[in-house]
Amino acid sequence: MACGTQEVNMLESLALTLSDLAQTKRFANCLSQFIAPGRVFCLSGPLGAGKSELARAMITTFCGPQDDIPSPTFTLVQPYLSDAGFEVWHMDLYRLETAEQALALGIEDAFYACCCLIEWPDKLQERLPANQIRIDLAMGSDTGARVVALAAAAEILDQFKQDYFS
Repeated sequence: MACGTQEVNMLESLALTLSDLAQTKRFANCLSQFIAPGRVFCLSGPLGAGKSELARAMITTFCGPQDDIPSPTFTLVQPYLSDAGFEVWHMDLYRLETAEQALALGIEDAFYACCCLIEWPDKLQERLPANQIRIDLAMGSDTGARVVALAAAAEILDQFKQDYFS
């Protein structure tokens, strides 16, 4: 997995196959319960794997309908005000070369005050918080399908499984 290397041994993992966009949205809906200030979601995978689509679904679930949820490929950061009163930052670090460029955006403060959904988190390497939730996406064998590897602390993963599989 391409997300930070800090204390990854403390994370447990789960592999899923999402057959279509509806299942991806259901997956996002279950993940959205973990959106909170100080929570960092690392979204990894190749171009076209569905990172932005997953982030959009999570933002819509948690923050309510938005006029537009663009991919932050060029803006780098798109903040959204949640119904709970804190911001959810959707970041796309693909175009950045170094961790220092990402840090210049003020994201270290966001790690504590906001919830962060970070595409291409490998650009931050060891600067990512250890309590991250990692989501690695890949193309599935069927059209529209995605293979997902979810890694998180045991209590988060247990709650996710309980909700997702019930």
